[in-house]
Amino acid sequence: MVDVADPGVVKTGAYKYEDGTRYVGEWNSKGQKHGMGHLVLPDGTRYDGSMISGLCSGLGVMAFPDGAKYEGEFMQGWFHGHGVFWRADGMKFEGEFRGGRIWGLGLVTFSDGSNGFPRNEGFFQDCRLVRRKRCPEVVQRGQKVAYMARAQCQQM
Repeated sequence: MVDVADPGVVKTGAYKYEDGTRYVGEWNSKGQKHGMGHLVLPDGTRYDGSMISGLCSGLGVMAFPDGAKYEGEFMQGWFHGHGVFWRADGMKFEGEFRGGRIWGLGLVTFSDGSNGFPRNEGFFQDCRLVRRKRCPEVVQRGQKVAYMARAQCQQM
């Protein structure tokens, strides 16, 4: 099946790797996961979304066995760009990610729905709040990208 939206996709299929990893989705001519797909790792981590040259890239949803989840942008296998990350205990971060880490502007919401006092909003560096700053536009962008990733995966 050739996808007009991504000329790199040449076929669709499923494969189970020796380590137990399973992938169902689109592939490129080099035999790499490329296009939309569903990946399940041996530890139970699940990824639904876009793949480029074998790596999670573009919009996607990753759910972990402990109940944690990320919805948003990926680049070369990492959380990268805007999105929302929920910890297993219900705490969440909405905002910017870099290289798989919370890095940039965003907002922390605790499991009770509060944002802390003073409010945990601003610039985060390596998962730590380093400068308080209101950033509603970044939080809204994170929410929108998470919604788009979730909607894309529901269409698969």
